[in-house]
Amino acid sequence: MAEGILRHIGQERFRAFSAGSHPATAPNPLGLETLRAMGFSTQGLRSKSWDEFELPGAPVMDIVVTLCDNAAKETCPLWPGRPVAAHWGVPDPAHHPGDDEDKLREFGRVAGVLKRRIELLVSLPIAELDRVRLETRLKEIGGQ
Repeated sequence: MAEGILRHIGQERFRAFSAGSHPATAPNPLGLETLRAMGFSTQGLRSKSWDEFELPGAPVMDIVVTLCDNAAKETCPLWPGRPVAAHWGVPDPAHHPGDDEDKLREFGRVAGVLKRRIELLVSLPIAELDRVRLETRLKEIGGQ
């Protein structure tokens, strides 16, 4: 969901990519439904492994933000270019207990949290911040 939200809010200023260590075969339909309900495009969104970004010709990341609470415990790859990194822990709504209606509400809640954090990211004067201050601000946004 973060990729779709940042693509919309970040427009031309940011290029967004979402990836994981163990991606599903396709984006969660409830996540896609949530994005559409919030007015965000889901076109082109797909599940990706972070291994894709280690391949020749892959985009170089300036900022890497991990999201799922489980990701904080994983060893992330060494990203080319040494991007600034932060963790914005949110629970994975796909693992929320209950039926699809309960899960959809949780997807909406998590998407709201991500949207607020992404709005703060986009409002940062990134060109004016050195690496340490940018990392500090990103961590503050995530509540670390």
